[in-house]
Amino acid sequence: MRNSLLRWCVQAAGASALVACAGGPVLPESAGYGPNPTLPEPRPQAIPLVNVAPAQGWAQGETPVPAAGLAVNAFASGLDHPRWVYVLPNGDVLVAESNAPANRPEENRGLRAFFMGLAMRAAGAAVPSADRITLLRDADGDGVAETREIFLQNLHSPFGVALVGSDLYVANTDAIVLFPYRTGQTRITASPMRVVALPAGPRNHHWTKNVIASPDGARLYATVGSNSNVAEHGMDEEVGRAAIWEIDRATGAHRIFASGLRNPNGMDWEPTTGVLWTVVNERDELGNDLVPDYLTSVRDGAFYGWPYYYYGRHRDERVPIPANVRLQAATVPDYALGSHTAALGLTFYRGEALGARYRGGAFIGLHGSWNRAEPSGYKVIFVPFANGRPSGPPQDILTGFLDERENANGRPVGVAVDGRGNLLVADDVGNVIWRVSAAP
Repeated sequence: MRNSLLRWCVQAAGASALVACAGGPVLPESAGYGPNPTLPEPRPQAIPLVNVAPAQGWAQGETPVPAAGLAVNAFASGLDHPRWVYVLPNGDVLVAESNAPANRPEENRGLRAFFMGLAMRAAGAAVPSADRITLLRDADGDGVAETREIFLQNLHSPFGVALVGSDLYVANTDAIVLFPYRTGQTRITASPMRVVALPAGPRNHHWTKNVIASPDGARLYATVGSNSNVAEHGMDEEVGRAAIWEIDRATGAHRIFASGLRNPNGMDWEPTTGVLWTVVNERDELGNDLVPDYLTSVRDGAFYGWPYYYYGRHRDERVPIPANVRLQAATVPDYALGSHTAALGLTFYRGEALGARYRGGAFIGLHGSWNRAEPSGYKVIFVPFANGRPSGPPQDILTGFLDERENANGRPVGVAVDGRGNLLVADDVGNVIWRVSAAP
């Protein structure tokens, strides 16, 4: 599959584009991980290399492969493109069954959009959005949800969810909305109240929006990805994007908390310091090993470089800096997660069930590459933490999402810890929520 896509890429662009299409030599995937990743010379691609693992789903009885000392089972299956998981205080699990909104006419124009459309169809991501949140309940504690109810429907490409008291917030692609919630209820029929509009529009390139609440519940934090790869449609289309917003719950007033984050998704509060951390998808089309996605603490007012710089002060020459723009120094991310791995899910482990070795560290869902000759990501990893900082190399927690022919049995997205301390993983190709527990 990879070779045929490479040949097709070269034929489409002409033989002179071979180097650009192939993306240059491929480093070991591990070279792009950690606090000091290897950053080779950029190789801009005239035509993007498209190498996405074709989606096939899991055969009967198949599961991902857990790390030693862990076990995995299907908590729920037969879902419709599950992207995100959120655990309520009573242990009920909310699953956002969602995909890109249908009304994005500008996103489908041009040669790059053509290639991206092919990639999304191959990856199983071109299905219509179910636009709902489903509630799963495992009342008997056997690790399998016996209750499944449509909790919310008629949403608009929902993603993140956050509960503060009796206020349930949902991040649609174009707004954060609020619903009243009562502990234990399995369905909400009340109409949503709009808290704040989020950038969307006719392109809405990075459509996923996440939301979490501050520890004291006074503020919300929302991720808003860029409207492009590297501002190729102009910075006017990037207003309010590539950023994390801070929103006052009481008034809806909002400001940019941190900027220059191309596509932030998962967020969580580091348990010992209370600092906000996020995972970010970096830019494409600079070669197989540029640019690493990353895990980073988020500083109030910090600028992380996009689109002008990557990984600190590494200049992206594809993006001119206007003469009248004065940029603040770009903050270097804390920890690289591999190039093109598509880091999406993030949760710090505060439980006990999986063992002390995981306590305080970060579980991360890597959805998997499309712009790399050798696939990267397609797994769930763990990054150990000590004293509020990453403290070692990443560890594979759940693998086997690719088969030996590089077809995708599944692709991990959101991660969360259930009420019993087990890890839940949303798989939007396998249409499963996986439960990772300690092995017997």
